[in-house]
Amino acid sequence: MKKNIGSTDDQASKLDRKTVERNRRIHMKGLCFKLASLIPTCQFKPSREIVTQLDQLDYAASYITQLRGKIEKLKRTKEQRAATSSSSGSSIMSTNMIDHNMMIGTRQLPIVDVRDLGPCIEVILISGLQKNFMLYEVINILQEEGADVVSACFYTAGDKVFHTIHAQVKISRVGIETSRVRQRLHELIY
Repeated sequence: MKKNIGSTDDQASKLDRKTVERNRRIHMKGLCFKLASLIPTCQFKPSREIVTQLDQLDYAASYITQLRGKIEKLKRTKEQRAATSSSSGSSIMSTNMIDHNMMIGTRQLPIVDVRDLGPCIEVILISGLQKNFMLYEVINILQEEGADVVSACFYTAGDKVFHTIHAQVKISRVGIETSRVRQRLHELIY
C-alpha cells in the first residue's frame, strides 16, 4: 500500500515539474516574441524565410549594441558642444542677439507667406510674442478677398508664434489674387 502512495506522489511531482516547465517555456516564448517585436524590421536581414529564436536573439543583441554605440556617440557630441559653447561666450551672446532681434535665418520677423494651391490657399504667419494681431482680422481679409477658411491653427515655440491657415476659394473660376492678400496681410501685421 505504501508503494502505491509513494508512486502517486512521484507521478504528481513529475506532472508538477512538467507543468512548471511547460509554463516556463510558454513564458520564455512570449518574451522572445515581445523582444522580436521591439526590433525594427530593417534589422532583420534573414538569409532564409524562417527565423529561429536563436537568430532573433542574435539580431536583438546586435541591435542593442548598435543603440549603445549611438548613445555613446551622441553623449560625446553633446559634451563637445557643451564644452564649445561654454568656452565661447560670444556664440551665446550672438544667439541671444538673434533671438532679441527676432530673426529666423536671415529673414526679419514677422514673416508672411501665401501659397496658391489651385482652389485652395495656405497662409503661414510667423511672428514674435510682442507683435499683436488678431487671428479674426486675418480671417476677415481672406473672406473679403474671396476665400472661405477651412482650418486655422497656431503654436508657439520659444518666443515665436506660428499660424497656419488653409482657405478654399469661393469661386474657383475667378480664383484669388494672392499678391493682394499678401499685401493686405503685410499691412495688418507690420
